[in-house]
Amino acid sequence: MKIALACDHGGYLLKKEIISLLKDSGYEIEDFGCYSTESVDYPDYAYPAAEAVAAGKADRCIVICTTGIGVSICANKVKGIRCALCTSEFQAEMTRRHNDANALAMGAQTVSAETAWKIVQKFLGTEFEGGRHMRRVQKIMDYEG
Repeated sequence: MKIALACDHGGYLLKKEIISLLKDSGYEIEDFGCYSTESVDYPDYAYPAAEAVAAGKADRCIVICTTGIGVSICANKVKGIRCALCTSEFQAEMTRRHNDANALAMGAQTVSAETAWKIVQKFLGTEFEGGRHMRRVQKIMDYEG
């Protein structure tokens, strides 16, 4: 599974840690930046990572900023992306099971690195249930045209 990752300066250190753990777990990674703690604009990084998923160049995407809010807003502007801002394993599991989310947003100041890794594992390891949930996801996709 190929994972696209992006962050702003507030999420850089957490992204670095998540990338290391993903690589150790055998995931293929594409890092869309940023690459330091120097102040940057999160849309410049979140959009390309989400676009990689929408274009089929990556299977899922993980975007990180200080709160996760800005990057989740950006990712959700990309047609075909269903990004969930998660602060718990339960949220990550349910957004995959019920929403078929293909992007995960996290806040580096809202979750610990240990919790973030558990969220990532749940997000990547949970399958979409389909069934009645597919009808709902289809309505979302139809709305965005």
